[in-house]
Amino acid sequence: MPMPRVASAALCTALLLLAVGDACAELYRYTDERGVMVLDRQGVPPQHVGRGYQVLNEQGRVIQVVPPAPTAAQRQRLLEQQQRAAADARLLRLYASVEDVERASKRKLAELESLIGIVRGNLQALRKQQAGLRQQAASHERAGRGVPDNLLTQIANLEQEEAGLQRDLQRHEASRREAEAAFGEERRRIAELLGER
Repeated sequence: MPMPRVASAALCTALLLLAVGDACAELYRYTDERGVMVLDRQGVPPQHVGRGYQVLNEQGRVIQVVPPAPTAAQRQRLLEQQQRAAADARLLRLYASVEDVERASKRKLAELESLIGIVRGNLQALRKQQAGLRQQAASHERAGRGVPDNLLTQIANLEQEEAGLQRDLQRHEASRREAEAAFGEERRRIAELLGER
């Protein structure tokens, strides 16, 4: 037998009042700026939310705990942990063992040594060329003649080229040192992660 409309509406209203009554029965417990514990039915004021709070039911039992917001130091620590976890995950994708790190290190260092060798060879050839041009300039001066402009220009150009090669050499040597340090750290961390030595 269907329920009359009036009874149905009354039942809905009663259920709604019960739900509202249950919601109103909740208490919020928090600590104010003076360190005093406060119980409030209205909720936690925004300025106190960051300290964390508890929600209690009508019997005074804790039904929800909202922890305090992390401090700057805690946020920094969490960020560092996340970065470390991401770096570890990347390492484990790259290397399956300490030997993998050592192989990659050897390849990279050999590549950098090759570049350094090429630059050193170019510097040596350039210095020989400069020495030859300087001898020519000295011959002109010993003979009491002025050094031709094109010879001076060639010497100046070679000096600029030498300075560029010296910068390249320094850059490659710095890259080699950085690679050695980075692979050393990766080897140590992979050994730690995989329990190897």
